[in-house]
Amino acid sequence: MADARRVVVKVGSSSLTTASGGLDADRVDALVDALAKSRSGGEREIVLVSSGAIAAGLAPLGLVRRPKDLARQQAAASVGQGLLVARYTASFARYGVRVGQVLLTSDDMARRAHHRNASRTLDQLLAMGALPVVNENDTVATDEIRFGDNDRLAALVAHLVHADLLVLLSDVDGLYDGDPAKPGTSRLDEVTGPADMAHVEIGSAGKAGVGTGGMVTKVEAARIAAAAGIPVVLTSASQAGDALAGRATGTYFHRTGRRSADRLLWLQHASEPRGALVLDAGAVHAVVEGRKSLLPAGIAGVEGDFTAGDPVELRDAEGRAVARGLVNFDAKEVPMLIGRSTRDLARELGSAYEREVVHRDDLVLLHG
Repeated sequence: MADARRVVVKVGSSSLTTASGGLDADRVDALVDALAKSRSGGEREIVLVSSGAIAAGLAPLGLVRRPKDLARQQAAASVGQGLLVARYTASFARYGVRVGQVLLTSDDMARRAHHRNASRTLDQLLAMGALPVVNENDTVATDEIRFGDNDRLAALVAHLVHADLLVLLSDVDGLYDGDPAKPGTSRLDEVTGPADMAHVEIGSAGKAGVGTGGMVTKVEAARIAAAAGIPVVLTSASQAGDALAGRATGTYFHRTGRRSADRLLWLQHASEPRGALVLDAGAVHAVVEGRKSLLPAGIAGVEGDFTAGDPVELRDAEGRAVARGLVNFDAKEVPMLIGRSTRDLARELGSAYEREVVHRDDLVLLHG
């Protein structure tokens, strides 16, 4: 951990705000102190994925708790995001560190051009010595294109920037095998794979009630990152300095897999399908076993209302989702493609139809 050159750190709303919902300047400063100390000397780069925009906007708008409706969440995010970044900018300025704001939606990340732009922006900020502060773009994100929690966003950002380590900061100092507030539970110091989690009971809600995450989302984020070859430390915000210095703290998740294509990880874990294509048995075999593109001849049906470039599920005849991919046609075009060869389609409709419905480079298999 101490040798990790590029680190993504995620902090939740409950670690940054007061009980009433406003930003806690002392908590922000304490986190910034740890991050600035860790990157001093220039040998380490840090990307901060920070929740807190909606929570920061509650008090200024006279809201006593996080609203349930999307419109008021977006309004709170609009007010709070500026306050959050201003607070970070002022706090990091004490160390001469510049901050750059990067707001993302899951829709941005699944689409090839947007994904490339996000990667380039983050790399350039780091190259110029700035510290990127990443958050979900809550102001414009709709229910269909939301990550839903910044833990998963942090895991995907860690993959996007080729991080050596992901640090998830919580209001709990690690993963426990039960409710940490109850006697008889113990903390897991290490997780080497799914078997280590078999006996663990995970709660679902954070203590403070101002965030969307909980231990469930943190464990899922750790699983995503570890499977993509990135080790993870889960600990409390108060122990951020220890985690970044490589001292034993919290729960350490070992790598369980290797890096895969960036965009496909986003497609698998961050996209919400807008519809589905039903495949015949031959197409299921070609896609799953042969890792082939999906051609019109293999489609047996279509569901939903999607446009070209949207993520869709690929299902077998029993309705099981076997893959997810970015579709090259609108939903209303698909019925006239079903079961036909690309050669016939090109002859009748033009060369634009002589192509895959989902290209294999835009397709990820779903296991389980």
